Amino acid sequence: MTTTTKPAEVTKNRTAIKKRSPLLVVLPAAALIAILTYTLPPFRNYQLATIGAYLCVTAGLTILTGLNGQLSLGHGALMATGAYTLAILQNHVNLLIVGILGAIVVTTAVGAVIGLAAARLRGPYLAGLTLAVAVVVPSVASTFDETFNSDQGLTVALEPPPGTITVEQWQAWLCWTAALLTVLILAYLIRGRFGRDLRAVRDDETAAKLAGVGVARTQVLAFVVSAACAGLAGALFAVLAQSVSPGAFPLTLSLFLLMAIVIGGLGRLTGALIGAFLLVALPSVATSIAENAGSQRLEGNLALTFFGVVLVVVMLAAPGGLASLSIKRKKQKGQE
Repeated sequence: MTTTTKPAEVTKNRTAIKKRSPLLVVLPAAALIAILTYTLPPFRNYQLATIGAYLCVTAGLTILTGLNGQLSLGHGALMATGAYTLAILQNHVNLLIVGILGAIVVTTAVGAVIGLAAARLRGPYLAGLTLAVAVVVPSVASTFDETFNSDQGLTVALEPPPGTITVEQWQAWLCWTAALLTVLILAYLIRGRFGRDLRAVRDDETAAKLAGVGVARTQVLAFVVSAACAGLAGALFAVLAQSVSPGAFPLTLSLFLLMAIVIGGLGRLTGALIGAFLLVALPSVATSIAENAGSQRLEGNLALTFFGVVLVVVMLAAPGGLASLSIKRKKQKGQE
């Protein structure tokens, strides 16, 4: 005799999963990161820190593109804005927390300006605007050489980590503290009215207006939140590299960010984490292959090729991204 799960029980289980507090995910993740920093070698800790920095920007881009439907090809430029702001403040004030907060504030202001313009644009016109931003910002850094030191960039003065903590461990703690706080804040934001407004505007702007949602306001807020996350990520990258230059934020970076969240899963913070991991893993594999082949020119082309191939394969096998695979499994278990 077989037993079946009642529809009410399935609905109750799904509701329990949806209402699970983000803290129940973030706190174990923080403990796991702390354990990993003591077990991994220095280079792996540096890669772990890089994943955390990327998670900040991919999470923000997920909010903008995945939940609100705005396409951005300029987040690499927003990261550059945050990185240069931190470098300038750090070299004058020499307080890291001030530099990071300053980077977030300045990039948020830039994002608000772009968001006001983006709220009037749709589709390829919006992509063209953000693409222009991605081209202009590195050019500004190269033009005003007295402030930004042209193509050579700026160094970032940092105090050594306290005690016996290695630099790589300290970097991993810093980046993942910022990443987990970012994910926690965003998770609570999208669970409330702001998240419902984002989805409503993405799905149907006319219906959203009729429901009383401010479409333009929601789009600008989405860009502001996403820009703040990008500025934080740029500041963290400046700390990781201890220098900032226009070459560190090329146009391909914005393309990689967009492809990463699509592969990971649009509209899901889990997808942002998967995308952040791929942003570190795939170029690392490409670098290893290029070094074995003895060709430096092959390195950059291989990374883009890997992303392209993975994107095609994932879109064929899982159109919702890699994060959608786990959701399908949960649904199948709930139906059993």
